[in-house]
Amino acid sequence: MEQEHKQTKGAKVATMAEMAAQGKQPEVLFWVGCAGSFDDRAKKITKAFVHLLQKAGISFAVLGTEESCTGDPAKRAGNEFLFQMQAAVNIQVLNGYGIQKIVTTCPHCFNTLKNEYPQLGGNYEVLHHTQLLRDLIRDGRLQVEGGSFRGKRVTFHDPCYLGRANGVYEAPREIIRKIDAELVEMKNCKERGLCCGAGGAQMFKEPEKGDKDVNIERTEQALETQPDIIAAGCPFCNTMMTDGVKNKEKEARIKVMDIAELLDGVADL
Repeated sequence: MEQEHKQTKGAKVATMAEMAAQGKQPEVLFWVGCAGSFDDRAKKITKAFVHLLQKAGISFAVLGTEESCTGDPAKRAGNEFLFQMQAAVNIQVLNGYGIQKIVTTCPHCFNTLKNEYPQLGGNYEVLHHTQLLRDLIRDGRLQVEGGSFRGKRVTFHDPCYLGRANGVYEAPREIIRKIDAELVEMKNCKERGLCCGAGGAQMFKEPEKGDKDVNIERTEQALETQPDIIAAGCPFCNTMMTDGVKNKEKEARIKVMDIAELLDGVADL
């Protein structure tokens, strides 16, 4: 992943190979993911999260060029053989470094590493970045100075593989409350959340014919809350909601931001 290495290298992030050469083991491995490595919008999320980890004094590393796709898109698209090939390579690398704890900003990577790698020999403690950030705030390793978002209405879109697939609902919401924003819920939220339209490898193909694209339906639900910001915790969701806001010609007034980006604006040592 040459582009990923350049992306993280600018932020002075160590690779596992560099740490291993020094005989060191990080607290956590940051699994960047394909979107966070190659998508220009998602790279901003990567940088915000890296900045927060550095602020908190967390010892972390990335795999850099040794990281490959988890295989999630292949599996969701029905190619189990390709998924297992990709997973086997990643597990060999992770186990080779003795990795025990992984954090990722992508719920698709999170779900795959957490729930599907164990049956192939990859057993790790896997956290979504909102979970780790919440814990860092609770432990006092990240201090939040509210005020920047006071009076701002923020609605949170639950990513399918974070919420309904893994039951993680409160971590991102706890962070939104910490930044003094007003959390406003969509009619379909938490256990009743609606997909952004990108899941199941739909991100990489045109939608089937129908009356309305899923991301437009979801964006309309978000707009009903009259938000200043639509918060997301997934790079795919971020893309789909951003496209939806543009479709409604609301991009000048409503921002779509990842939880890490929101927190990075108010976190301090």
